[in-house]
Amino acid sequence: MAEQASTFEQRLSERFGDRVVEVHRVRGETTMVVQSAHWVDIARALRDEPEFHFEQCVDLCGVDYLGFGDVEWDTTGVSSEGFSRGVEGQGPGRFAWAERPRPGHVHNRFAVVAHLLSVRHNRRLRIRAFCEDDSLPVIGSLVDVWPGLNWFEREAFDLFGILFEGHPDLRRILTDYGFIGHPFRKDFPLVGNVEVRYDEEKRRVVYEPVSIEPRVGVPRVVRHDSRLQQANAEKQGRAER
Repeated sequence: MAEQASTFEQRLSERFGDRVVEVHRVRGETTMVVQSAHWVDIARALRDEPEFHFEQCVDLCGVDYLGFGDVEWDTTGVSSEGFSRGVEGQGPGRFAWAERPRPGHVHNRFAVVAHLLSVRHNRRLRIRAFCEDDSLPVIGSLVDVWPGLNWFEREAFDLFGILFEGHPDLRRILTDYGFIGHPFRKDFPLVGNVEVRYDEEKRRVVYEPVSIEPRVGVPRVVRHDSRLQQANAEKQGRAER
């Protein structure tokens, strides 16, 4: 299987040449990163050419790489009770993309990922392309290649603000018509931008600045602890006596 996978990745690299940024295999899954300018052409070739024949695209989503590789809580000084307190001011939402603490190895912020399935060859492939402009992420629509991606691309537009050029009906699909911003962007405040309430005097819904102060969330870790089992056994024993 490893040899077959290596051959498949080599065929991908040879077929698409310099239009491909990289092809790699991690945990048994093959990913091909392509240039955004050739996103649609490569997708159509993967569908139509008998050598690949990826007749299905089972999923498409957007990705925001703001703060990629950074965490907002300390995982080095853990105790037996779980993680220590959060690190203030280090995570997404507290800095802009251009002012991120470490540039890392990701040069563009937004990417689009599609998961392809070839029933004929019993093979899966993940393709990914990064949008060139971080301030206005745009990429070609794959609706003409796989019509079922219509709502998937609308969802990526709604939640990440990625524009799909050529989409027949690019509208919000999950948030309200008057919603401001894109909630899956990592610099979108967790408490939102505005508060909505019904005003009895004005007899209408009003929008006000959010009054909740954002804070660092710390994950709660539940561990298997024999002391709890022992305590429950002792309690049950006393009850039986």
